[in-house]
Amino acid sequence: MIITNIRTGTLSVPLRKPFKTALRTVERLLTIVVAVDTDTGVVGFGEAPPTGPITGDSLGSIRGAIHEYIAPRLKGKRIDNLEDTLNALDTSCVKNGSPKAAVDMAVHDLFGKLYGIPLFKLFGGFRRKVETDLTISVNSPKEMAQDSLEAVQRGFRILKIKVGLEPELDIERIRAVREAVGTSVLIRVDANQGWKVREAVNIMKVLEKADLGIELLEQPVIAHDLEGLKQVKESIATPVLADESVFSALDAEQIIAMKAADFVNIKLMKTGGLRSALRICSVAELHGVECFMGCMMESKLSVTAAVHLACAKSIITKCDLDSPSLCSQDPVRGGISIDGPWLTVPDAPGLGIDGIDGVSWD
Repeated sequence: MIITNIRTGTLSVPLRKPFKTALRTVERLLTIVVAVDTDTGVVGFGEAPPTGPITGDSLGSIRGAIHEYIAPRLKGKRIDNLEDTLNALDTSCVKNGSPKAAVDMAVHDLFGKLYGIPLFKLFGGFRRKVETDLTISVNSPKEMAQDSLEAVQRGFRILKIKVGLEPELDIERIRAVREAVGTSVLIRVDANQGWKVREAVNIMKVLEKADLGIELLEQPVIAHDLEGLKQVKESIATPVLADESVFSALDAEQIIAMKAADFVNIKLMKTGGLRSALRICSVAELHGVECFMGCMMESKLSVTAAVHLACAKSIITKCDLDSPSLCSQDPVRGGISIDGPWLTVPDAPGLGIDGIDGVSWD
């Protein structure tokens, strides 16, 4: 099986409600779909959403990286020589994690199809399904409480509460959500780099004193401030999750060595794909640090790749893979099955995806 061509197209899917964080507001899922063609007629699929505030990628830069740098290096590469093919991908250009992630998952999809094995089994086969939280966008406390109730009615038992846009309101937001959903629902708090160190410590101490039952705090401070992240971690009782601070295994190694966070968040669009994500898992396993599997605003296509990895590795203990559940429709044929918060990998080889409807191919 030899790579003959790499195609890209645009997919747009409306969301159920606008997705609001401290970094951005999104009303539609807009993403680049990648199809890697082979001489056998078998196609591998991947995806790269533009997430400028986090990864720096745009629609144009993703297309440009794939067609100008990645495709010329990968055409003619053999899928059965996975190491050589992924080395060519990694060295095709620097950075550009999202376009690399899209092609990486498509190549892995082809590798699984070539040998007739689902990716979660290829990577370790630890389990068949995982439970995701559901994200509650940052809005008024009343609206967030209502959105949280609706999420619980849909079967979600874990909520990720977005804060950090107006720190002075964040305590009220979290308190309103807890009062609305009761004590049986887990609450995670994600500031998306929106707090200063002192703000983060003060807010969390108020929440802890009020016994609001916060499971963890995600990325309270700006990504590059690892000392600040460590200061927050050492000053509060709530476990801290590093997200935007972690793009690579080297980042994970540094954060773990500094003891700057309790968990590290793996996102394929940050790591540049499954191979680099597996390296983060290995680093975390060496140090006994649990991993969190997350996603950007992605369709079920790339979330399927993330679920395969999460199901494969026992070191991944928590998931935030809810973006397909935030969409008003699902254009992906095949892939994971979704039952409320439960995401189950298919038995089909590779990603188990048959195709994507509604793509405007370039």
